[in-house]
Order: sequence, then C-alpha cells, then structure tokens
Amino acid sequence: MPEILDLLRDADAVHGFYYLCMHFLFSAWEGGLVTLRLPSVVATALTAGLVGIIALRLTARPAAGLLSGLAFAVTPEVQMYAQEGRSYAMVSALVAVSTYLFVTLLDRVSKIRWLVYALAVLAASLLHEFAVLTLLAHGITFFRSQPPYANRRYFAISVGGVLVCLLPLVLFSVGQSGQVSWIGRPGLREWFEIGGVALVALLCAVYLSRSGRSAAVPALALPLAVVPTAVLLMAAVYEHMYVDRYVLYANIGFALVIGTALVFLADHAKHLPFARSPKAQSLSQSLSVIVLAVAFAAAILPVSVHMRTPDSRKDNVTAIAAGVEEMSEQGDSILFAPARRREWMLSYPDQFAGLADVALKDNPSASGTLQGIELSAPAIRQRLARVERIIVLSDPKGQPLDAGAQEAVKREFLERDFVECRREEFKGGQATLYARSASC
Repeated sequence: MPEILDLLRDADAVHGFYYLCMHFLFSAWEGGLVTLRLPSVVATALTAGLVGIIALRLTARPAAGLLSGLAFAVTPEVQMYAQEGRSYAMVSALVAVSTYLFVTLLDRVSKIRWLVYALAVLAASLLHEFAVLTLLAHGITFFRSQPPYANRRYFAISVGGVLVCLLPLVLFSVGQSGQVSWIGRPGLREWFEIGGVALVALLCAVYLSRSGRSAAVPALALPLAVVPTAVLLMAAVYEHMYVDRYVLYANIGFALVIGTALVFLADHAKHLPFARSPKAQSLSQSLSVIVLAVAFAAAILPVSVHMRTPDSRKDNVTAIAAGVEEMSEQGDSILFAPARRREWMLSYPDQFAGLADVALKDNPSASGTLQGIELSAPAIRQRLARVERIIVLSDPKGQPLDAGAQEAVKREFLERDFVECRREEFKGGQATLYARSASC
C-alpha cells in the first residue's frame, strides 16, 4: 500500500481508487490475468443486465429489455474494454446502477435511494473523473420531467455532495495533466464514428418520440448517449481530452434507444398484408424482432471478430519487444522518446536485458514511479554524446510530440548527430535504430 500511495503522488492519481480496489482483490486472490480482467467481464455483464432492466421498466416490453441489453453487450467499444484490466467497464457498471436508481426516483421520493444514487455516481467518478458528466446528462432528463419539489432538493444535494467529495481529487490530478499530453484531436475516422453514433441515437430518439411509442426512453437515453461525449469534444477547444474509453458509459444510452427502437419497429409487422389474424400478427412481430436483431448482430460481427485479435489492441507490446531483441547488438543503448514508453520494457524485461537506458536516472521500482525518473536535459545530452548505436522507441507517426526539455533534447540530438539506419513500425509504436556513421 505505501508503494501505491507513493506512486500516486507523482502519477495516475486519477486511477488511484482503481489501483486500491485491484490491490485488495489481488491480496484476496492472486489469479494473474484472470484476477486482472475478471472485474471488467463481470462489470460488463452487470451493465448489460441493468440496461435491459431499465428498458423494461420504461417500456414494459420484455423484448425491449432483451434487445437493449444485447445491444450494449455487442457494441465493439464495450467488447474491447470488457477484455481489459482497466477501470472503464467498472465505471459503466456504476453509471448503470446510478441510472437505474435515477429512473426509480423520477416518480417517487426516497432519501435512501438518493443517497445510494449519489454514492454510485461518486464511486464511478473516483474510478474515472469524467464519469461525473453522468450528473449533467441525468440533470437534463430530470428537469425536463418536472419532478416533485422534494426530489429537486434531493437531486441538488446529491450533485453538490458528489462535486464536493470529488473536488480534492480533481485539483490534485490537474497537476499531473502532463501524463495525457499525448491526446490529440480526433481524426477524420473518429469524427465519422462519433457523428454516426450520435446520428443513429438521434434518429431512434426522434422515431420513438414522434411515434408516441415510448417518450421516456429517449428522454433518458439521448442525453446519456450524447452529452458526455459532446462536453469532452467542446472542452478540447481549451485542452485535448477526448478519448473514447473516457465516456464508455455513453453506450448505455445508445443501447437503450437502439434496442427499444428495434422492438417498436417490429410492431409495424402487425400491419403487413398477410398478418391478419392475431396469431399471424404475433408470429410476424416475433420474426421481425429476430430479423432485425440478426441484421444488427451481422453488422457488428466482423468488428467483434477483430476485437479478439492482437491487432485490436492499442499497441502490440509483444511485437515491439521482439523487434527490439532482433534489432539490438551487444553494447547498444536504448532511448524512450517519450519517456512514458518505458512501460513497454516493464512488460518484457528479458528482451531489453543488456541495453543501457541512456536517459534513466532512477528505475520505476527504486523511484516509486510508473516510468522511472529521467536525467535532466543537460545530463541526457552528455550521455548521448558518448553513444555510438542506439535504439529509440517512440509513438507511432502522427502522434503529438511530448513537451518538456528532456524530450526536446532527445529529438534535437538524434536529428543532428545520428543517422537513421533502420525503422520498424508496430501496432501502437515504432522502433528506430540510429548510429553515428552511415554504415550503421
């Protein structure tokens, strides 16, 4: 525990609550990757179930609950983070819990449920700060529903309590914002994906509202599906901070409108010419639900298969480590530019054995930090002056360059005094061999 607290003073304060949770879990069960990933799997299953229950409560249609839960489960982004040892699936589960409680509180007053609601949102926000945007999405739904006066007071108290409790973490983690300097603007493909998801959610919401089928679903789901993402994108005008996993829970809203719309679309099958008897109408409706669900699943299937391959990961650390081992010779040095890429070495230390880490002052274990502590810029310059061959591990092409004197010195020295001999690109990064002479 002291080592975790020591780490959080310098890095990853935003993930501190998750680290503590996993520390206690590993203390109870040292199950390796199973222990690491099982919370995400369980959390995703719980979220899918809660999405189904919410849809059932709002529509009184079991099919709407079933398809909404399945829509959440098969969403590619959800599938990805159901596999990973990160906090985002757990955040989604807590947002789903808070959303279910929120739905039950729209038409009743309960101090205990408001307290549990606030605790669920707070726990989600402690796992990742951007979960607090759930309050904004719920607030839009809440004040449009014209709630009882007592509930207005309890909602205001809940929001205020969450913000006050979260404020110290926010203020502390702002000092570590350099950790996310790698975040850039969304690319063209991401904009299409973001816009496509928002458009589909909007069309489904408009259909449900105008058809008079279930106005309660879009009133709840559309703000949750759109608002958190929109806020992060607007905030990017000041500082880039949008990453899809930060608002993974927005898929709860997306799944609710998709699943519900599919069911009510299937209702139109009752009016087909051949569906004249009640039995034929029921059969036609059931077949329509199945056809729509299968069509949706078929559209998702190629992506789902891709999610279960190494290429779906953010980076392929195995391939990077193997490439370094194949590229290096005895006496070579290694440089991580930026320094945060030193985490690749932590996964496969044997492949990096024998390579002198030029910029490193204190390793992660000795310094109690995530990536170790690097030398000052002048000291890095002095060490690079004595190097003949060096392997540089860096971000993929097109990634924003990290700021800082140390990183600037690395780039300047490599461009001025070294010749690029060989470059290997991998998923999520690249390894480049430099030498002082063109013969390499």
